[in-house]
Parts: sequence; C-alpha cells; structure tokens
Amino acid sequence: MAMFKYLLPLFIFLGMVVLFIFGLNNDPRVVPSPFIDKPLPEISLPVLGQADNIKSLDELKGSVFLLNIWATWCPPCREEHPVLVNLAREKNILFAGLNLKDDETDALKWLNDLGNPYQLNLADKEGLAVIDLGVYGAPETFIVDKNGIIKYKHVGPLTTEVVNEIVLPMVNELSQ
Repeated sequence: MAMFKYLLPLFIFLGMVVLFIFGLNNDPRVVPSPFIDKPLPEISLPVLGQADNIKSLDELKGSVFLLNIWATWCPPCREEHPVLVNLAREKNILFAGLNLKDDETDALKWLNDLGNPYQLNLADKEGLAVIDLGVYGAPETFIVDKNGIIKYKHVGPLTTEVVNEIVLPMVNELSQ
C-alpha cells in the first residue's frame, strides 16, 4: 500500500503528459460538429429587411451552398466579409446568410456599403435558429450539399487560405 502512495503522483503526472501531448496535436479552431453528414435543420425565418416574407433554407436544396452566420456587431465578420463578397462574385458560389441578433437597419446598411454576397439572407433576431445548428457564435460557415446535408463547418472568419484549401475543393467536388 505504501508503494501505491508513491506511484499515484507518477500516474497522475503521466496522464497529464498524455493529455498535454494530445492537446498540442489538435487545432483549437477546429470544433467537431455532430451535424456533419446530417440534414440541415428546418429553418424558416423572415428575409432580412422583409419581416412579412418568410423563407426557408430548404428552398436552396438542389444546389450546393454556403450558409454563413454573421452580424454587424461581430468584428471577425467584418474581417471575413470581403472574402465572402469576392467568393460569391468571382467563383459564383451560392450563399445563404443568417443574420444573428442584429439591428435590421445596421445589417442592411452593412450589405449596401460593403457588398451583399447572399442570394438568401434570413434574420434570426432572437438567435434561436442558430441553436438548431449548434452555432457557438458569429461568424460560422457551413457547406451544404445538394440534398441539404451539412458537409463541413468552419468556426471563425473564412480566410483566403481556408477558401482555397478547403471550401473551393469541397464545393467543386459536391457540385459534380
């Protein structure tokens, strides 16, 4: 029993070393999503700026699209926005936006001033629809296939590198 008293701290230390090494090998920006390879939840919300016009993301089924969660109060969203505008314009990528807990006037001004990459942009004023997507915050972007199945989730702002290394290859593959 006395030997166990001396070995216990050694086992705890070795366990912590294993956890530390495991943690160093993981990218903290990669947040595994239980929604990958699952259908996009049914989301029907008002179109941004058109409170009486309720649309559903299901309307985009049949096309590969990116679903981007964004808000004007979100500094990383502003950082990401030129990448989205460029991607929509130059690569002809279909975008749906989900404007999160935002002032409608601010959001419409943002899109008018900075460009609007979204073919469909819904307003989630209460922030309830994003719960069904497992969203942690803005910005987050999902790649959705033609059947409405979530294939990829990116947490944080999309960068040119992420677009070129992950998004475009995956969209091209899913579009075939």
